[in-house]
Amino acid sequence: MNEINLFIQRLDTCPLGNSGWSQFEDLCTEILTFLFVPPLNAPTRQGRTYSGVNRRDAIIPNRNFVSTDLAEAKNWHHLFLELNARMILFEFKNYNTTDIGHEEVNQTRNYMTAPMGRLSIMICSKDPVESAHRQRNSVFSAEQKVILFINKEQLKEMLAMKERGEQPSDLIIDLVERFYIQHE
Repeated sequence: MNEINLFIQRLDTCPLGNSGWSQFEDLCTEILTFLFVPPLNAPTRQGRTYSGVNRRDAIIPNRNFVSTDLAEAKNWHHLFLELNARMILFEFKNYNTTDIGHEEVNQTRNYMTAPMGRLSIMICSKDPVESAHRQRNSVFSAEQKVILFINKEQLKEMLAMKERGEQPSDLIIDLVERFYIQHE
């Protein structure tokens, strides 16, 4: 079995809820590293602010400051320019019975400081509820911060894209564009 199929199998068998939260975070970080490093840099896990008040699940530095001919870096350069996506924040929500709602969006929003940029991605074991979608629209209206939701099926699609020789970051660009279209 190849590496991509192993990732998919592990995603499918990862326990939901509290019993699998650590396994889900580890696995998602491994997948993101496989998909995006390079051109992004290695993630920092459980990155804390100086005071220790905020702890972010994973932060992946985007050092694609200048335009390049490398296909795998073009989308990241675009996101750097468009959203000042310097440090890409990833939050992992491996929820089972609890809804992924507006509170989780607000938590992510609070982690998005100016030096980090205006792009954050929540990787979710299930789709967020309507209140989460409304809240992320409010966050964008007030602060121009984009919070994307990626579910396990979309994570699997990015793995399939990499296997086909496509750029998995194209899906992130698609999600940003879909977000802009639905925003009100």
